[in-house]
Amino acid sequence: MRTILKLGLAGACLAGAAVATAHAGNVAPMDVKFTDDGVTQSLTGAAGDVAKGRAVFSNRKLGNCLACHVNAEQKEHSFHGEVGPPLDGVADRYSEAELRAIVINSKKALTDETIMPGFYSLDLGVRVNKKFTEKTILTAEQVEDVVAYLTTLKE
Repeated sequence: MRTILKLGLAGACLAGAAVATAHAGNVAPMDVKFTDDGVTQSLTGAAGDVAKGRAVFSNRKLGNCLACHVNAEQKEHSFHGEVGPPLDGVADRYSEAELRAIVINSKKALTDETIMPGFYSLDLGVRVNKKFTEKTILTAEQVEDVVAYLTTLKE
């Protein structure tokens, strides 16, 4: 999968302070199935909500994706980062399954070198505050919402 996704979206979304745990009925972070095509199964069994995903994407305490990525669709927000690649047209470059894999665990989907965090992973790296261990940055529902939003970003 890394060879498929390594180019293009190797940037980062810095996580805010908010963290969440998996909810009953959702695929647990350690049970997510990655394939060469990405993560084809929804974490919740349902489609995400585009409007909610747009809000999580720009929320500085949740997705905080704008800290690293330019996204012309959200031009009302200032201070878009340039560390990661622009997300304009990202849905033309990646499938829904690939986008889901990147949001869930970018290090697994892209490369260990990326600074983008895994938003639905328990592997948060080193020097992580103890209060954040054994938790995910986003809930399964929030991941599905962000993925639904990303699939709307076409050229």
